[in-house]
Amino acid sequence: MSYSKEIVEAVFSDFDKKRKNNEHQRNLRLFETYGVAPELKAIDYELSTTGLQILGASLQGKDGLEERLSSIKQRNKELQEKRAEILKSHGFDIDYTDMKYECDKCQDQGYVNEKMCSCLRTALITRQLESSGVGQLILGQGFENFDLTLYPENTRKDMSCIYEDLKGYANNFTKNSPNLLLVGGTGLGKTHLSTAIARAVIEKGYYVIYETATNVFSDFENDRFRDRYSGEEPVSSKYMECDLLIIDDLGTEVITNFTVSCLYNLINTRLNKRLPIIFSTNLISKEIVKLYNDRITSRLFGDFEIKKFSGCDNRKIK
Repeated sequence: MSYSKEIVEAVFSDFDKKRKNNEHQRNLRLFETYGVAPELKAIDYELSTTGLQILGASLQGKDGLEERLSSIKQRNKELQEKRAEILKSHGFDIDYTDMKYECDKCQDQGYVNEKMCSCLRTALITRQLESSGVGQLILGQGFENFDLTLYPENTRKDMSCIYEDLKGYANNFTKNSPNLLLVGGTGLGKTHLSTAIARAVIEKGYYVIYETATNVFSDFENDRFRDRYSGEEPVSSKYMECDLLIIDDLGTEVITNFTVSCLYNLINTRLNKRLPIIFSTNLISKEIVKLYNDRITSRLFGDFEIKKFSGCDNRKIK
């Protein structure tokens, strides 16, 4: 499983801010209690020296060590009880000055016994969903709300098969999953099912990018004129590295020698790395052949599983 460097850095930055805020809020609560009960400060100072007291007792040798440790323990207990009584007498809960965590399991560290905590995994998934390229759309379109009843009876069986195929693709996704070419007219569900795939694969912990063809090639164009000596990584490099790349509306981009060259390089690079791509397009086969050169079409028709969507424009029906 993998996430982009930017996503990991952003999430860990959030966790760091969370821990610092926890500490800040605790200090504010401590200062509040010290203001109404100054004796608490002296108690807290003595409690904070418990570790040093135990070390000092140990350095005195084994003789009488158990008795010295028992004395320290008893004193610690008495201080804790006195502290609790003072807090209650001033109307505070006894745990008022304790550190408060959003996740008690990992104490907002992100890991429990070197294993990723569920809160960190959720944060990574959420950040990935937000940055995948389709924003709120990906949160609202899943396999669970794809309506097959919108399709005419003569196409519903075929669309049901495509639905099951794509659902299985998402559920069993690996970096070696096949490439897909979703073909069909406007409003037939290509975007809905491709975003459903994106969401399901992201929730499995993979790095997924979902973008329109126009935006993808715009990024390549911007990198073309980028300062090569700036030290910054090209924006378009993410399209070469992500676990799954989904490009919507192939063919709507401005077709130039440059964009065609970028498309070939993108497909070829990901094929060589065995990283899957999903294209969706409103173009039919003849239009694809007319727009792109033989090197691209041979790969699209030879290295991609083609799913032909049929029916009526569901957007109009809705």
